[in-house]
Amino acid sequence: MSRKPLGTSRRVAQGLLLAVAAATLLTASGCANVSPMTTGSVRQTKARSLDGMNATQLDSVVRSYGAAYQKNPKDKGVGLTYASALQMTGRNDQSLAVMQQVAIAHPKDRDALAAYGKALAAAGDLEKALATVRRAQTPDMPDWRLLSAEGAILDQLGRAEEARTLYRKALDIQPNEPSVLSNLGMSYLLGNELKQAETYLRSAASQPGADSRVRQNLALVVGLQGRFDEAERIASAELSPQDAQANVAYLRQMLAQQNTWSMLKDKDKKS
Repeated sequence: MSRKPLGTSRRVAQGLLLAVAAATLLTASGCANVSPMTTGSVRQTKARSLDGMNATQLDSVVRSYGAAYQKNPKDKGVGLTYASALQMTGRNDQSLAVMQQVAIAHPKDRDALAAYGKALAAAGDLEKALATVRRAQTPDMPDWRLLSAEGAILDQLGRAEEARTLYRKALDIQPNEPSVLSNLGMSYLLGNELKQAETYLRSAASQPGADSRVRQNLALVVGLQGRFDEAERIASAELSPQDAQANVAYLRQMLAQQNTWSMLKDKDKKS
């Protein structure tokens, strides 16, 4: 018989979601098809490839792309990757400054505006982020990635029903897209509807192209229900031992931020 969701799960989920929103809820908002770069010595890097990097690798990307950005701050591809890497190392204010310059240089570019919206959300300016993402959208030819990004920002603003409507519209355009299913699952997690959250996240994790953050989200919602061994197995199901260790550390760190890992584990033992 499965354990009932813990009474503290809503508070925990809200805190965790706010802590990792830029890295998890906004997976789709950067319009992941960033062009590979060949400027100088910068190696070809796509946005999604950053997800599997460890801290040392991300620092290397920050240095390489930082140098390229300094040479040409108007280069959209360099700016997008540099800003994404900065966000993933926790440097949200600097990421926002970079994306602001890229958006100024490319005021009508959907990728640039969407990534700027992501940076604004990561820096906590949610209303401006929402306006920016909406400005990037074209109603006659809606982009599913922008719909998902807008939904993620609405979730952070507490407008869950509007957010879920947008996720479903995105899925109408791009059925079974794992990043959108993951965002929908995280929306239910924030609403303390953990079983529904798990259903969507399991569906997301089973799709081709699901990245490590989707599995981390699934591990999170399983862990919040007190099933720690299962959560660790999910977080460890990666391509390499290094990635597996990083994912387990990620889950433990996120839970530890609110001193919940030991609290929930003790509750689990008492059950």
